[in-house]
Parts: sequence; C-alpha cells; structure tokens
Amino acid sequence: MNAFKIYSNQGRWDEAEKPEVQVMKTRKTKLGVDHPDTLTSMNNLAFTWKGNGKEIEAVRLMEDCIRGRKRVLGVNHPYSISSCIALDTWKAKQ
Repeated sequence: MNAFKIYSNQGRWDEAEKPEVQVMKTRKTKLGVDHPDTLTSMNNLAFTWKGNGKEIEAVRLMEDCIRGRKRVLGVNHPYSISSCIALDTWKAKQ
C-alpha cells in the first residue's frame, strides 16, 4: 500500500495531500488527462480535499473526474457510478 493511501486511511489528510497532488500532476503530464489512472488520481485527491475541509475544491475536482470517467469509461462503469454517488452525497450534506 502506498504512503498517501495509508495517510488517508488514518485520516492524516494533510500528509496525504502533497503526494496525491504530485501523482495527479505527473499522471496528467505522462498519461494524459483522460487516462483512467489519471482519473483515479483525481478521484482520490478529491476525497483527500474533502477530508481536509476543502469542500469547494473537492467538488470541482470530482465534477471534472466524473466528466472524464463518463467520457472514457462510460456512464454505467462502476468507477463512474461510485464517483457520482460520492459527489451526490457531498452535495446533499452541504
């Protein structure tokens, strides 16, 4: 298991954020913005930002992630659906 996943699982959001941002940026550069791994990084970072209290940033990033996942994976893919459910839950609690 990677370090930022451990930090996230332990609720250590500040420590998880920096490596997740770096991974997302690197994947965007090397793999492209629509690569499934890049989209997974966006999803993970959105959860970290949500855990860090960065609600607005988390929602915006998750919306971008969902658009990409629907375009690349399809609207009925489990990853697209799970991201949509998370975003709907976040918005319902606002």
